[in-house]
Amino acid sequence: MSKVNQWKCLVAAIVAINAFVDYAQAKPIAYPAKGQSQTQQDKDDGQCYVWAKNNTGVDPTANTAAPPPSSGPATGGGERMRGATRGAVGGAAIGAIAGDAGKGAAVGAVTGTMAGGHRARENQRAQQESAQAQTQGSIDTFNRAYAACMEGRGYSIK
Repeated sequence: MSKVNQWKCLVAAIVAINAFVDYAQAKPIAYPAKGQSQTQQDKDDGQCYVWAKNNTGVDPTANTAAPPPSSGPATGGGERMRGATRGAVGGAAIGAIAGDAGKGAAVGAVTGTMAGGHRARENQRAQQESAQAQTQGSIDTFNRAYAACMEGRGYSIK
């Protein structure tokens, strides 16, 4: 196996372990209200996890293992180009009134590009927030199903 593939496997393993740890920390806590042994609780926990996953279609470790959205420069949607175009047109009109349409267009294009970049970053941020809320909603649905299963087996859930 090449060094690159070894690193990729290592990174994938770390992401999977972190996803499991993240879910384990957010998972509902089950108390054995009817004196179930630790072995029985572990068995019930595993079976309820599978039942909740199958009935909701949600795997919380897969949801938390999704790679975070890119945080690089805002590039999506062409906002910068549209901003530059609008700015250049507006700048040319203002520049024509002032006597130098070319200079006005250049200033307008730069200003429009900056405004378009701002819009792109805002859109990217909104998409990230929406994805995060959707993931949390899925995990909440899974947790309710898991809790129902464990309560049905005699555990107190918090």
